[in-house]
Amino acid sequence: MDRKILATGAFIGAIAIILGAFGAHGLKKLIDADAVATFETGVKYQMYTALFLLAVGIIPQISKKVKNSIFILSVTGVLFFSGSIYFLACNTLFSFDFKKIGFITPVGGLLLILGWAVLFLNLIKRKG
Repeated sequence: MDRKILATGAFIGAIAIILGAFGAHGLKKLIDADAVATFETGVKYQMYTALFLLAVGIIPQISKKVKNSIFILSVTGVLFFSGSIYFLACNTLFSFDFKKIGFITPVGGLLLILGWAVLFLNLIKRKG
């Protein structure tokens, strides 16, 4: 088990729950329904990433080096993907136009996909 990965997965999951509750209760009064749905997409993928990290942290067949690569890809990916979605969904609440940094959303998505791909490739190349 990898304590750093497990702790990060638990932390990211807890924050996803907090943000999900905030989106369901606090944001509905501040932004329109489409923006709330967008915000919820960020929460959903953040929770998927938290669960993914928890799984990666307990799989003994993955080397420390591979786990670290997956960790970096996943944490950076969720920060870029979900983080940018949160700001884009709440864009009307800020004076800064977060659409200017919207290009990082797909970069974050790509990093999340790469994390899964690294796990997949590592598992299929293992013998036995």
